Amino acid sequence: MHELHTNVRASNVVRARRLLQKKFRDSEGAFLVEGPQAVREAARYAHVREVFVTAETAQRYPEIISAVQERRGLVCFASDEVVAHLTSAVTPQGIVAVTEMPNHKVSSALHSESRLVVTLAYVRDPGNAGSVMRVADAVGADGVLATTESVDLHNSKVVRASAGSLFHVPCVEEVDLAEVIERARSFGLQVFAADGSGETLSDAMDLARPTMWVFGNEAWGIPDEILSLVDRVVALPIYGKAESLNLATAAAVCLYASAQAQRAN
Repeated sequence: MHELHTNVRASNVVRARRLLQKKFRDSEGAFLVEGPQAVREAARYAHVREVFVTAETAQRYPEIISAVQERRGLVCFASDEVVAHLTSAVTPQGIVAVTEMPNHKVSSALHSESRLVVTLAYVRDPGNAGSVMRVADAVGADGVLATTESVDLHNSKVVRASAGSLFHVPCVEEVDLAEVIERARSFGLQVFAADGSGETLSDAMDLARPTMWVFGNEAWGIPDEILSLVDRVVALPIYGKAESLNLATAAAVCLYASAQAQRAN
């Protein structure tokens, strides 16, 4: 019979909950991962230090518990209240993992073999950021870079929205946009920015070339000083009556266009 953690004030629960704050994530080198899908991927591709899981969820996903234990992670059986205390989700899914930060650098995502790189500039919405990471994973992108002004990629809402893709693609925070644009060009990548002020995306653009896409803030797009740094500003056509597309949807269209063109060559 496993000991059941029911006290939200227990030292390990308090220590884990602090990771909902960026300053503690940075100091501890760890972050929280919520839900079976994301924890499963964390157990496969990262190092899980500790898992808090309800008995019901552990019975439903024994393979996740085994994977954590095989890699010497600690499994703590906890009450629904304790698990809910550690999650930012409205409806907790019964499992939360304390996971070590991946040790990715800009060079992990942007290098001489890179063909498709995603950069988030001033992106503040965690749901959009996580969804773009998921799209980047789906199209086989080499990595995701986020500027200092963007949301923390290890924010629990970003991690949840990425649905585990955070562990499949090198994701790097706090990059200097001008520096990564220059670096991209040095490796032969063209740099496109998605913005409503640009020319319409079309087959006439050489999307088969290695490309870094820059996506901007949900409300006010990309500042002019940033647009002046890129090779091309690209807009998506709106054929219906919608005013615009949200960031994640626009990113999906742009990235799939590049991925398909690159694979057709």
